[in-house]
Amino acid sequence: MDPRFTELIASYLPVLGARRLTEDAKLRDLGLDSMRSIDLLFDIEDAFGVTLPDDELNGTTFETAGSLWRALSALLPTAEPAT
Repeated sequence: MDPRFTELIASYLPVLGARRLTEDAKLRDLGLDSMRSIDLLFDIEDAFGVTLPDDELNGTTFETAGSLWRALSALLPTAEPAT
């Protein structure tokens, strides 16, 4: 995952604390609720200059940090390979 992405998403996870954000981290368990998800989505789109397609705006995409990164990285021309 890109460091900009992990820094951005960590700011929306009040339960993360000082722990390192991993790809399998469950976002809901770390405090991402539906309202924060919307704000996070806007910030991700602004920061990376992309628009997530409507079919990616679902619980599966926002389930883990890794699933959200994979959806985002698919839109980035120079992204590191999604794992």
